[in-house]
Amino acid sequence: MAELLPCVEVDSGLGPERTHASVIWLHGLGADGHDFEPVVPLLRTSGVRFVFPHAPVQAVTINGGMEMRAWYDIRSFDFDDDAREDPAQIDASMHLVRALLERERSRGLASDRIVLAGFSQGAALAVHTAMRHDQPLGGLIVLSGYLVQSKRLETQRHAATRDVPVLACHGKHDDVVPIAAGRSCRDALVRTASESAQLEWHEYPMGHEVCPDELERVGAWLRARWV
Repeated sequence: MAELLPCVEVDSGLGPERTHASVIWLHGLGADGHDFEPVVPLLRTSGVRFVFPHAPVQAVTINGGMEMRAWYDIRSFDFDDDAREDPAQIDASMHLVRALLERERSRGLASDRIVLAGFSQGAALAVHTAMRHDQPLGGLIVLSGYLVQSKRLETQRHAATRDVPVLACHGKHDDVVPIAAGRSCRDALVRTASESAQLEWHEYPMGHEVCPDELERVGAWLRARWV
């Protein structure tokens, strides 16, 4: 197993000894695992462990080479640029997230009791990881996300993932990850899924952020997974 990333963990409701599901939630560029920790009470789940890992610290080209927590370097603001990201760095972070998925399984949770979630760059990595996992996860949450290495999804999406339910949300006025990039990601997920796969897509009148209505939907979606 790869070295485990440091994480913030929050057990909602029943306590760690009665956890029946988990959500691994990946933060955006320059943030850390504490970023979404405050949303846990707003989601109103019970018996769910939330795992918020801290991304490694590395230089980010679009931010002048400044070192910050990042899942991979971003070299360009152009979402159509095939060289925008480094595939090796994306795959390295994917293996770090896989190690967290395996740890949840070692704690007694089946793969279909684990949801992978993310915001912005974290959402992009969540999509990349979930679609290549060799077992179906309980779900995928994509908040203000996009597709990395888009040409690879068609051939690399694992057959085990084709029925994984997806919740994808995006701000109509997002000036960091344009909504066109979010819609393109949505379309690719639909195109490579099975006909019976469930994908929800919701747009909100907001920028590159989350809003109360969106979090209410995320909470309802999570609660519906494990009724």
